[in-house]
Amino acid sequence: MKEFKKVLGVYGPGSTHWVGDGFHVRNLFPSNGIEKQIDPFLMLDYAGPTAVAPSQRPRGVDEHPHRGFETVTIAYQGAVEHRDSGGNSGTIYPGDVQWMTAASGVVHEEKHEREFTKRGGTFEMVQLWVNLPKAYKMSAPRYQALSKDRIPVVALGEAGEARIIAGAWNGTAGAARTFTPINVFDLRLNGGTSTEFDLPAGHNSVLVLLKGLVVVNGDKELKGEAQLALLDSQGERVSLKTRGDSVLLILSGEPLHEPVASYGPFVMNTREELTQAVADYNAGKMGRLEPIR
Repeated sequence: MKEFKKVLGVYGPGSTHWVGDGFHVRNLFPSNGIEKQIDPFLMLDYAGPTAVAPSQRPRGVDEHPHRGFETVTIAYQGAVEHRDSGGNSGTIYPGDVQWMTAASGVVHEEKHEREFTKRGGTFEMVQLWVNLPKAYKMSAPRYQALSKDRIPVVALGEAGEARIIAGAWNGTAGAARTFTPINVFDLRLNGGTSTEFDLPAGHNSVLVLLKGLVVVNGDKELKGEAQLALLDSQGERVSLKTRGDSVLLILSGEPLHEPVASYGPFVMNTREELTQAVADYNAGKMGRLEPIR
C-alpha cells in the first residue's frame, strides 16, 4: 500500500511584479520562502493571463545573461520570440515549451512575437528555473525547442489528460532531456472527476494550480488562480479531486543537496563563483546578441 505524500502547506503568490515591460507575473517561489524544500527547483513565475494591447514595438525582456541553471518556459496563450548568444532562436506558441540550459553562460532576449504584438490578445505563460548540479554548471549551454506535437500526452480517463514535458508518467517518457531526475507534468482536468498519480519517494514535489478548484488528498483545497501545494518528500502517491475544470502543473525532483549562491541571473555554489560570473559577462565571455536589422 503506497503512502500518500502529505501536504505541508498551501501558498498564493509571494510577489507580483513586471519582468521587463511584457510579462506581468505572480511569483510562487522563491518569494514564499520554501526554496530549501523544493530543491532542485529555483523559481516559478506565472505570467498572466494578461490582456495585451496591440503595439508596433514588441514588449518583453531585452538582452540579459544567465549562468548555472536552466529556464523552462511553458506557453498557454500568446507567443514569445527567443534568441540567444549561442545562435538559437525560435518562437513558442500555445502548447510549446522552451527548455534553455544556460550552464556556463548564455545571453538571450525574450519578446512578444511580432504578429501577436501587432494584434494583441491574452498572454499566459509559466517560467520555471531548474538548478544544475555543480558538475554541470560550467558545461556547454544547450537549447531544446519542444513543440506541442513533440510532447507526449497521457489520457487519464474521464479525469482529463497529462502532458509529459519531462520525466516519466506510467512508462511514458517526457520530451525534455534533463541532467537529474525531475518530472514536469502539465495537467488539464475535467470538473467533478478524481485521479491519483505516483511520484517518487524522496523527491521534493509541488502542485501548482493555474486555474480551477482541486482538493488534494481529500482535505487540502487549491482554488482560483496561482495556488501552490508543497508536498512532503516522503510518500509516493497524491490524489486529486476537481470541483471545476482545472489546469495545474506537477513538479517533482531529486534534491541536489548542494550549496546555492545566487545573484540576479546567476546561480552558482559560492560567492566567488558569482563574482567570476559577473566578470565573465562584463568581459563578453557569455557572448552578445547581434542587433536586429
